[in-house]
Amino acid sequence: MASTRVTRLREAMTSQQIEAVLITGEVNRRYLTGFTGSSGYVLITHQQAWLLTDFRYLTQAAEQASGFEIIDHGASVTGTIQSLLKQGNIERLGFEEEQMVFATYRSYERELQPVTLVPLSGLVEELRIFKDDEELAIMKEAAELADRTFLHMLNVLKPGMSEWDAALELETFMKKNGATGPSFDTIIASGERSALPHGRASERIMQANELVTMDFGALYKGYCSDITRTVALGTPSAKLREIYDIVLEAQLHTLEFLRPGMTGREADALARDVITRYGYGEQFGHSTGHGLGMEVHEAPRVSKASDTVLKPGMVVTVEPGIYLPGIGGVRIEDDVVITETGIRRLTESTKEFISLG
Repeated sequence: MASTRVTRLREAMTSQQIEAVLITGEVNRRYLTGFTGSSGYVLITHQQAWLLTDFRYLTQAAEQASGFEIIDHGASVTGTIQSLLKQGNIERLGFEEEQMVFATYRSYERELQPVTLVPLSGLVEELRIFKDDEELAIMKEAAELADRTFLHMLNVLKPGMSEWDAALELETFMKKNGATGPSFDTIIASGERSALPHGRASERIMQANELVTMDFGALYKGYCSDITRTVALGTPSAKLREIYDIVLEAQLHTLEFLRPGMTGREADALARDVITRYGYGEQFGHSTGHGLGMEVHEAPRVSKASDTVLKPGMVVTVEPGIYLPGIGGVRIEDDVVITETGIRRLTESTKEFISLG
C-alpha cells in the first residue's frame, strides 16, 4: 500500500520541485502509511520514507507502516527532523499549510534553519481523490453498514421517541456492527426541524404524521459512508409528500445521467434543474454533493461553483433536498463511484416513500 502511494507522492513532489515533504495531518498520515496511532510525523524524500513517532507507538508503527523506516523522535521532534534532513542534504522542505498552525510554523522555521519551509496545498489530498480497489472495497462495506443501519431504524422510529434517543440507537447499532463511530454528528431532524439541512439530533419528541430525516454514516476501517433517507411517521401533509416526490425525481435523474467528464457544475445542474422546474429552486440552497473518502467532506465538489472534472475512481454523494421553514424538508442521499461509463452505487437502501405506523 505505502509504496504505491509514496511513489505517486514523489511524482507530485517532482512536479513542484520539492526535495522533501513533511506530513503532519492525521488523515494524510494514515493514507500514506496505514498507521492508525494518534501521534506521528511522515517525512519523505525522493530516496527515504520515515515515520516518526514516540515510544508508545513504536511496535504498532512497525506492524502497520510497511515500507517506512520507523524513528523514535524522542523529546525533540524538530531536532530529529533536522538531523534527517541534514543526512539527505535537504534545503527545501514542503509542509501542509492547511494542517500547520502559525505558532508551529514559526517554531519549525526557527529550529530547522537553514532549511527553507515551502507551503503546499492539497498535495496528498489530490492523490486521495482517486480511490483504488482496496479503498473502494472498504467503502462498500461502510456503505453496506449504513444500509443495514437504516433498515434497523425502520423498526425503531416511532412517535413519542426523541431525536436524541433515535441518534443514540442509530450510532450504537453501527458501533456494535463494526464501525469505529459515526462519520459525523448524526442528523435526526423531525417535523418542522426537517427543514434544517444540518439539524443535529435534539430533545424534540417525534410526532405522528410528520417527516423524519436521517443523515448519518459509518466510519469503518478509516473510511466514511454518508447516507440520507427521509421517512414518514404516519401520513404527512400533501405538501410534504409533494416535495418528497420531487426530491426523489431529482435524485434518480442525477444518478441516471451522472457521467465521467462532467464538471461538478454540470453534475449539480442535473438535480438543481429538476427542483427548479417545480418551483422550489430557492428551497434547495446547498450543493448536490461532495467527495467522500477518509473524510466525510473532501474533494471533489458537486456544486454550481465547481469546474472540477469528474473522473473514474472518484467517490461522491448525490443529495438534493427541499426545505420549507416551519413546515418540513426532504433530502435523499447516496454514495456513488464514478466509473468509466457512469456510476456505481455504494449505498443501496430503498428510496420508496415509507410510512411507519
